[in-house]
Amino acid sequence: MKIAILSANPKLYSTKRLVESGQERGHEMPVINHTKCVLQIEKKNPIILYEGKELTGIDAVIPRVGASVTFFGTAVVRQFEMQKIFTAVESQSLVKSRDKLRSLQLLSRAGLGMPKTIFSNYTRDTTSVVGLLDSSPIILKLLEGTQGLGVILAETKKAAESVLEAFNGLEARVVLQEFIQEAKGADIRAFVVDGTIVGAMKRQAKEGEFRSNLHRGGSAEVIELSEEEEDAAIKAARVMGLGVAGVDMLQSARGPLILEVNSSPGLEGIEDATKRDVAKEIIRYVERHV
Repeated sequence: MKIAILSANPKLYSTKRLVESGQERGHEMPVINHTKCVLQIEKKNPIILYEGKELTGIDAVIPRVGASVTFFGTAVVRQFEMQKIFTAVESQSLVKSRDKLRSLQLLSRAGLGMPKTIFSNYTRDTTSVVGLLDSSPIILKLLEGTQGLGVILAETKKAAESVLEAFNGLEARVVLQEFIQEAKGADIRAFVVDGTIVGAMKRQAKEGEFRSNLHRGGSAEVIELSEEEEDAAIKAARVMGLGVAGVDMLQSARGPLILEVNSSPGLEGIEDATKRDVAKEIIRYVERHV
């Protein structure tokens, strides 16, 4: 098969691993920079142009669309879907996963546990909004933040009010979340492919840091999920409509709490921690569905 990887950077670990695993299984694995595609839209004839030529002969697509180019990247994925080409991550699921507020609403409706979250429309009454959370510290998250950027820990409610007031003044969308003390600066990333857990790791924040993201200096180790954690991760991926997903959750006294469902989860951390060939699992997922 000819399986195209949509990636703006062919040197990224995840892109290289997918190319390697696909080639090992006998597939042609071109890397296409989706930001440089041109879409031609006319009656029943969706065309994608790349480097001046029409893209043809592609059997499947694995999107690796960065958060900063979600709008155009999603349009490219949708154009492939219009050509009846299988995409490992569907355009609508990509859009849903990138909208953090919508994601939390969908997960809540499905009955999945999550930290108590508060969202308002640039309110001036920050005291009342912050007061809806029972305790401090309080987490504030920019809705557009990724890899731990735009996440702030306010030690007191007064500090949270000041930060919220500043964000509101800048008209930056932000949510407030309760701080889960018993998680002790750690979270779990469960990697789901085609409804199955193919790897899981526990990420621990470095000393003096509350964000466990590996990009922020956190460490990772393999973990065996409980049955409740497995069920939560698989259900979260299904609710978001994702065939490939990284589900982030906290361990708490009231069970697993979902933080986020990532539609383009990185492979380096999970493969290093688990020593599993996760890239191959994604290629096999594509093979099963084409």
